[in-house]
Amino acid sequence: MRQLLGQERLHAVFDAGQSLDVEALAALCGALRAGSWLLLLTPPWRQWPQLPDGDSLRWSDCPQPITTPHFIHHLQQHLADDSEVTIWRQDEPLTLAALPAREGWQPPDGRPTEEQQAILTALLQAESGVWVLTAARGRGKSTLAGMLVAQSPLTCWITGPSRAATEVAGEWAQGRAQFWAPDALLAQCREGDVSEVGWLLVDEAAAIPAPLLQQLIGYFPRVLLTTTVQGYEGTGRGFLLKFCAGLPSYQALSLQQPMRWAQGDALERITDNALLFNELPAWPADGQAIDYSQAEQRELCADPQRLARFYALLSSAHYRTSPLDLRRLMDAPGMHFGLAQAGQEVVGAVWLVDEGGLSAELAHDVWAGRRRPRGNLVAQSLAAHGGQWWAPTLRSRRITRIATLPTLRRQGIARQLVERQRCQAQGLDFLSVSFGYTEPLWRFWQSCGFELVRIGSKPEASSGCYTAMAILPLSEQGEALRHAAHKHLARDWPWLRQRIELTLAIPGDDGDTSLGEEDWRELAGFAFAHRPLEASLGALQRLLLASSLPLSALRGHLQRRQSPAACVEQSGVSGQKALLRYWRHETAQALEQLNAQHCRYWRDWAQSLQ
Repeated sequence: MRQLLGQERLHAVFDAGQSLDVEALAALCGALRAGSWLLLLTPPWRQWPQLPDGDSLRWSDCPQPITTPHFIHHLQQHLADDSEVTIWRQDEPLTLAALPAREGWQPPDGRPTEEQQAILTALLQAESGVWVLTAARGRGKSTLAGMLVAQSPLTCWITGPSRAATEVAGEWAQGRAQFWAPDALLAQCREGDVSEVGWLLVDEAAAIPAPLLQQLIGYFPRVLLTTTVQGYEGTGRGFLLKFCAGLPSYQALSLQQPMRWAQGDALERITDNALLFNELPAWPADGQAIDYSQAEQRELCADPQRLARFYALLSSAHYRTSPLDLRRLMDAPGMHFGLAQAGQEVVGAVWLVDEGGLSAELAHDVWAGRRRPRGNLVAQSLAAHGGQWWAPTLRSRRITRIATLPTLRRQGIARQLVERQRCQAQGLDFLSVSFGYTEPLWRFWQSCGFELVRIGSKPEASSGCYTAMAILPLSEQGEALRHAAHKHLARDWPWLRQRIELTLAIPGDDGDTSLGEEDWRELAGFAFAHRPLEASLGALQRLLLASSLPLSALRGHLQRRQSPAACVEQSGVSGQKALLRYWRHETAQALEQLNAQHCRYWRDWAQSLQ
């Protein structure tokens, strides 16, 4: 369905009999032009909410499909309440809903609308800058981009998440614009000369990884970014708030008048209402008292207005929010919510998900790299990458989203939301959070009482930031985990920071480089199980200091910083998988040479929990 972005179709049949993929449904609805029918095939109407939905396997973290009663009831309500929807039950005669009288409407005649012409005039006169064009689906964003290419005397290049997504822009450009895949374009910018290119047009910019987009912008004198206000690709307002706020300067543009269909189109209205695509009007910060409350899934879904405001706030703060998140919020197990409200307006929102409670045997298998069950992001990561094998056995709750209204930020609302969760948590060992590391974001979590316990070794593709994980202990076991995990990170940080480009000080390292019992466990997990090299990096460096063996492959990579490819060539192995096996072999050799009895004990422990 991603191939439908920026394209047009006439009529469609969508089969939701076994699985309802709302991302695909949103993309399909946005591609249908005026005069189209959408036929939605569903299970029996009354049984539908109680039937397992195959699509839930993508977002529920459950091993089997689950029922999704909250979203299905929500969708059914919107379909049943709309006078322009016909619900046709099998074995019953078809009675089409009467279509209301409408004013005459004609599709575009190929000339720019007044809105488009005003923007085109400004862009054609531009000497330099970045422009961000946001609009709902079907407003002519891609058409305008193509018109700009056709009318500009300058060389124009186009990029987008896929060639198909830029098809409309390409047609209107009349063959005058060269299409580049984003990664290929960045390589061209780095290696070639792009000084002759006057315009870079980025269609559906919110669907391109932010760090890649940030780099591309710097190579061109004029850049036009287009993105959809709401829908499958993410949210335009959030894109403005998050990505564009990091640009030195930009100019925001918008298109309101639909071109693919008439104003007030029934399918657009139904889709927007059912998938909560409608952005809520700005709320004036008028000094109202703020009330804080908790809400469980059933309670939040039973109040459509509060649900819509809660979801809209999270969507505006996280521009990659998609319909998949709405389904997870409404029906995935283990969801919890906190709200800050001023009257009826939701001015702060926090969304949490249960983690942990795994058996000791399963937690050990996660640590050893043998198994990775769904869910439990932080709990499993602390075992699989941080070394705290028992972390998944504890019960925790991860903060997955948090947001406040922009007009009320820096007033302590988000901090109070977190504090309420801490005070009201029962039977939990810790709260956790995983986020793309930035100094301001870390200062916020630190002010809430969290301690850093893990930093990912590679930047995220979507944000360009390193993944950071932090926990807030709530029990003695949680405090023990915090202490062990932070000590582990601090002790390994002198070696980790050689690979992680962050100017971050992590106190707690006493400078002791001798091998301890935790190191033996980590090294056994690498040598005799399936733990990755990155997870054992600090322990391996300490092993090299303790061992008198040559260990040429390990020393080449870790001490002399040779690339894996260079290590493959030097070691004479057949490839990187063989190199990993050789690294494990050298580690086992070093452990055996240091203390054979200790090595056997930890080998047996790594291979099976005793």
